[in-house]
Amino acid sequence: MPFAAALSEHPVPAQATGEVVGQVLEALGPSPDLAVVFVTPPQAGALEDVAATIGEVLRPRLALGCAAVSVVGTDREVEHSAAVSLWAGRFGPVEPVRLTARRGPDGPVVEGWPVDEAFEPAALVLLADPFSFPADAFYADLAARHPGLPVVGGNASAARGPGGNRLVLDGRMVTDGAVGALVGPGVEVETVVSQGCRPIGRPYIVTRAERNHLLELAGEPALGRLIEMSRRMSEDEIDAVNAGLHLGRVIDEAKLDFTRGDFLVGGVLGANEASGGIVVDHMVEVGATVQFHIRDAATADEDLRQLLDGRRADGALLFTCNGRGVQLFGDPDHDAGVLHERVGAPAAGFFAAGEFGPVGRRNFLHSFTASVALFRDAAPSPTA
Repeated sequence: MPFAAALSEHPVPAQATGEVVGQVLEALGPSPDLAVVFVTPPQAGALEDVAATIGEVLRPRLALGCAAVSVVGTDREVEHSAAVSLWAGRFGPVEPVRLTARRGPDGPVVEGWPVDEAFEPAALVLLADPFSFPADAFYADLAARHPGLPVVGGNASAARGPGGNRLVLDGRMVTDGAVGALVGPGVEVETVVSQGCRPIGRPYIVTRAERNHLLELAGEPALGRLIEMSRRMSEDEIDAVNAGLHLGRVIDEAKLDFTRGDFLVGGVLGANEASGGIVVDHMVEVGATVQFHIRDAATADEDLRQLLDGRRADGALLFTCNGRGVQLFGDPDHDAGVLHERVGAPAAGFFAAGEFGPVGRRNFLHSFTASVALFRDAAPSPTA
């Protein structure tokens, strides 16, 4: 198998690094094409040394990583304690990406995309600093440059303010922008984005809206539609609504029927009784199709299992929200465990402050989501 993953919870960074590098070397051998490392805050100060050791001993063609509040390794999730997680693959060409942002006259401008791409990429693995990297602006630029190219990854989550996150690309430490790897064409990459929600009620057409203020659904006040829907909900659904209501926007309006996975889901922030409107955390356009959603542990579990069922991979990267884990499911290792159970490939990842993943061939920044990249070796099997 051309992929390997290892996890160490040793509190001494040098010892933890030695353990994961040794395990990956034993399973995969030296000089993989890509190595990705994630460390928790107790090891964040040593991330540069961790990356240097990986470069010297494992000798990957390209290495990247970041510090995060919690990490994923194999079938485990280590939350809020010392851990180093390492993942590596041997599958073909890779190209480094280092992105920065500046203010332009019409909004943020993202710079640093490779001028001369050596190959047609299959996907972009991207790790970013949420305080300095404008994901939406980057996605708009990428859509013009590479329509349909999936971006999977997430925002580093080890810091609470600007300048505190640590990202690494080929041994170079940075605290802003984003680092990444273009992968392909020697590998097939399939993405799975589990938003952990299910729709309730029925879909409506937005007939009046102002930015993120949803005023009318199908010609009636949006708040009135919500109150009307609540009268038909079960007690469990009402409890889920009280814990946090969400709104899904249909991505592909050409579809006639909408089910789970057809929506980009965002949060409902509140209601305005005077206007009869609902305030959401994203822009809403007149003419869009929307439907209310709820999220709870059972729904999130069911959604991830359903989306991973029947999938196959040789390696996997998992980027899950820092609001999931024990906080959501009550038990440890949920997302990593489901991925291991359903797919069984060497896996690594981290708990992100915003997850990257495509829905309907368009890339988005998500929350409360598990975004998964499944890698399959595209090399032909040797003939007998």
